[in-house]
Amino acid sequence: MLDRIAQLEEEALHEIKAAQDMEALKELRVRYLGKKGALTALLRRMGELDPEQRPAAGRKANNLRKKIEELLGCKEEELREAAAAARLEEERIDVTLPGAPFKLGRKHPLTLVLEEITAIFTGLGFQVARGPEIESEYYNFEALNLPADHPARDMQDSFYFTPQILLRTHTSPVQVRTMELTAPRLPVRIIAPGKVYRRDDDATHSPMFHQVEGLAVDRGVTFADLKGTLLLFAREMFGPEQRIRLRPSFFPFTEPSAEVDIACIICGGEGCRTCGHSGWLEILGCGMVHPRVLEVSGYDPEDVTGFAFGMGVERIAMLKYGIDDIRLLFSNDLRFLRQFR
Repeated sequence: MLDRIAQLEEEALHEIKAAQDMEALKELRVRYLGKKGALTALLRRMGELDPEQRPAAGRKANNLRKKIEELLGCKEEELREAAAAARLEEERIDVTLPGAPFKLGRKHPLTLVLEEITAIFTGLGFQVARGPEIESEYYNFEALNLPADHPARDMQDSFYFTPQILLRTHTSPVQVRTMELTAPRLPVRIIAPGKVYRRDDDATHSPMFHQVEGLAVDRGVTFADLKGTLLLFAREMFGPEQRIRLRPSFFPFTEPSAEVDIACIICGGEGCRTCGHSGWLEILGCGMVHPRVLEVSGYDPEDVTGFAFGMGVERIAMLKYGIDDIRLLFSNDLRFLRQFR
């Protein structure tokens, strides 16, 4: 029995050292230490030995089991390290190769223009105010001097949820909501940027677009203050030599009202195809806040006056960057968007 144990030890140590992979080690573990393994079979035959021989044979067999287990563990660790080294050699990184380019994102042109508009007016002391995009008819129309039978309502085909609830068609409701919260405190100077919705969809109109409304209310506010504010805005946005003109117009919530044009940014006012040979390009509408709008918002039109203006951010962006189709701004075409920084 002792000779068989010694022979088994020699065979096991030789085969374990010669194993080339984990699969071979697994087979050797089963062959020697498994339920039907050689050493297990040997231990089962201990009962055949004389009683005085059993202790020595049992100790030697148990020592062999421990030795095989330790050798299997060492060989397994050796094979793991060899495999890791081989994998590292295969995946060696050449640090002299150029790195993969990292693509930086850029701001959308509408974001750039909106941030610039906001910076100009906040620099003039205006604060940013916001309101809900889902509006009631009261704030979207009636509080802005557009009653149910007013013909101006036909000019704005709107997205209605119910007969009284709709997607706002302009950000002017924010003006009324702000004045309701601040009345009778003075002064009020806000801009209201945000999304608005109308049933328009062509090269120059989108069913969803962005507006910035402005409002200033105080004692002694005049049309001259409005014109000076808009002239400064035009020069900050389009260049220090920019000129503006105001044409009489009509808006239900302002009186008097005007359309604001800037000198054509293509021809400088000389006349070209872009401006229809007029030398001017329309950019926004404005006027003095209608007394009724002041009154329903909590201010006394006999005591205070105010001016308001509203511009489409897409319109400003198209003029600033020379874009001829508003749909480009919403097409997510990276060839177009990568031009802007």
